[in-house]
Amino acid sequence: MSEKKVKFLDTTFRDGQQSLWAMAMRGGMMEAVAGDMDKAGFEVIEIPGNAIHFKKFIRDLKENPWDIMRMLAEKMPNTPKSCMGGGLNLNTFGPPTPAALGELFWKRQAEIGALQRAQLTGNTADQMKRNFPSLIPFLKGIGIQCALAISFSISPRHTDELFAEQTRMAAALDPDVIYLKDQGGLLTVDRIRTLIPIMMENSKGIPFELHSHCTTGLAPLVYLEALALGVETLHTGIPPLAEGSAQPSVLNVAHNAKLLGYTTNVDETLVQSVSDRLGFMAGEDNMILGRHLEYDYGQFVHQIPGGVISNLKFQLAEINLDHRLDEVIEESIQIRKDLGYPIMITPYSQFMCTQAALNVSTGERYKMVIDELIRFAQGAFGEDSGEPWMDQNVKDMLLQKPRAAELDAAGKGQREELSVDQYRKSLGAEGSSDEELLMLAIMQGDQEINAMRDAGAPKQYLGSSRPVKTLIQELAKYPSVRYVQVQRGNNSLVLKNTPSEPLLPGLSG
Repeated sequence: MSEKKVKFLDTTFRDGQQSLWAMAMRGGMMEAVAGDMDKAGFEVIEIPGNAIHFKKFIRDLKENPWDIMRMLAEKMPNTPKSCMGGGLNLNTFGPPTPAALGELFWKRQAEIGALQRAQLTGNTADQMKRNFPSLIPFLKGIGIQCALAISFSISPRHTDELFAEQTRMAAALDPDVIYLKDQGGLLTVDRIRTLIPIMMENSKGIPFELHSHCTTGLAPLVYLEALALGVETLHTGIPPLAEGSAQPSVLNVAHNAKLLGYTTNVDETLVQSVSDRLGFMAGEDNMILGRHLEYDYGQFVHQIPGGVISNLKFQLAEINLDHRLDEVIEESIQIRKDLGYPIMITPYSQFMCTQAALNVSTGERYKMVIDELIRFAQGAFGEDSGEPWMDQNVKDMLLQKPRAAELDAAGKGQREELSVDQYRKSLGAEGSSDEELLMLAIMQGDQEINAMRDAGAPKQYLGSSRPVKTLIQELAKYPSVRYVQVQRGNNSLVLKNTPSEPLLPGLSG
């Protein structure tokens, strides 16, 4: 009888913190535990190496993302590191950047050792037709493995047959991994009993993984059933960056899997130590802790991701409409039906919720329409532009808007594809390094980059690169503590606090 084994991809540094902390995890916090993460036995560790995280590091955290990527490469040399991606445009919600810059972005991270795998998310099957046939060979050519995601959704058209077709399309692109991405936490045990076998059958022997969120509280049970169905690799996080709207806890899943007869390479003692330290640092920064959520059937009805709901509440409060949240959610359900049931995932979930808020606030459906919905009707989003599922009356109405002609003309205009050197010259940045140029492209200018540099050194945490200095700084807050001795084997470190010599360290051993 062959050994039953479960493997884990860790999401703590990327999806865990994106789901729970709005991407606010600082580089110093990662640095404090990265070395032990590398030793913990994960198959892959996901890192925040995509353009949207770079923007967050620069704009809000005032930290250089390239320094963070180099640190992760240095601290985690043994475990393959992965990041999300969907194409070569570095500016998802704005004017597209040249494809040559997207290629340079991937290349540079591979060169410094920060990335060995790309998790390519095609929010629709159309992505597989437009982007991935050229992107996957390019990535493989620079030594990056490709894991191709198929996003899960619930609607009249998202049947087993559709997912089987999408899996065949994915397999034809020859990725290294195919995985089912349940971004809304909508999978149930009953659903995967029909879905996963048909997807694995059509994956043609390509390794198959599962990625889900705990939004409905069901993901830990779904993971255990997936093991019984033959899935070997599960995407999990380390508390406090697990559960809640993030992935299941690796400690919980590993414990239950072992009781079911599975083995794993994950060092649970070491992971628990990492978890304890992350919890301490989360408290220091007043971050929320991931917790188990109660079952909420409403998630299956509206399917709005947790992060989008949070932003929607905030935006409605700003215009004094927070008391109408339920109406906006109900309207988003109807808009999704009108559009032919696109997957509730970025950017479609944002489009539908924004339009729902407009419909509710104006008191008339589609009186004011965002550009993205008109572009949707024009076919700019490929397969998910609704044919043949979109309500024809809604489509005709959108295409008759005066703004439609302007967007149509703009969409048909020829966009010059600049080379890296041409783009550098267009910015007047001929002397800039590749890393500097890429930050300029992502931030669309140097104002926020300069602010990042002016902010000074990034925050460090206990257990990172300066543990002794950090310990001394912390002890200085407690004058009643006379000394601290730290023992490791035959070596010891003694920190003394005397009136004449405050906190001078003495070494022995």
